[in-house]
Amino acid sequence: MDYVLSLLPPMVDGARVTLTLFAITLALSVPLGLVLALLRISAWKPVSTLVNGYIWLMRGTPLMLQMLFIYFALPFVPYVGIRLPDFPAAVVAFALNYAAYFAEIFRAGIQSVERGQYEASKTLGLNYFQTMRRIVLPQMIGRVLPPVSNETITLVKDTSLIYVLALNDILRTARSIVQRDFTTTPFLVAALFYLVMTLVLTWMFQRLEKRYARYDQ
Repeated sequence: MDYVLSLLPPMVDGARVTLTLFAITLALSVPLGLVLALLRISAWKPVSTLVNGYIWLMRGTPLMLQMLFIYFALPFVPYVGIRLPDFPAAVVAFALNYAAYFAEIFRAGIQSVERGQYEASKTLGLNYFQTMRRIVLPQMIGRVLPPVSNETITLVKDTSLIYVLALNDILRTARSIVQRDFTTTPFLVAALFYLVMTLVLTWMFQRLEKRYARYDQ
C-alpha cells in the first residue's frame, strides 16, 4: 500500500499534462468542429468540397501520424517552416483531428432537424444565422450528446499517444516507473486514473442527456 501511495505524486503530475491537453483540445475542437459542420453543409460548393476533403484527410489518417508530421516534418515543409515545441504540436494535432470528428457529428445533428422548421423560420422572418442560433442548434445539442460523449471519452484515452513526443503524461510516467522498479503496479494505477476520468465524464454526459430528454418531452 505504501508503494502505491508513493506512486501518486508522479501520477498526479502526469494527470495534469493529460487533463491540460484534454481541456485545450476540447475547447478548440468543439467550436472549430461546429464551424466546419456549417461550412460542410454550405450551398457554396467549393467551400463544402474543401471542408469535406479536410475531414476525409483527418479521419483517414492516424492521429499519431498527424502528430509526428506536425512535430517533425512541418519545419521542413517549403514556405511553412513552422517548428512547434512538443506540447503545442500535440495540441494542434489533437485539435485539428478531433474537430473533423466533431464536424461530422454536428453535421448529422443539424441535418436531422426537420426541413419544415427551416421553412417556418423563413415565414417568421428569421435569417439563416437567427434560424441556426434559435431553432436548429438548440435541437442539435440534445441529439448529438451521445456521440459527442463517446468522442470525448475517446479523447481522454487518446491523450496517451503523446508519449511519442516524450511528454510526461500518465502513461509515460507509469512506463518510466515500471522500467525503474520492475513491477507492473504503476500500469494498474495509471489504468485507475483513466477509469476515474472516464467515469466522471460519463456521469456528466448522462446528466446532460437526462436534462435535454426532459426538454424533448
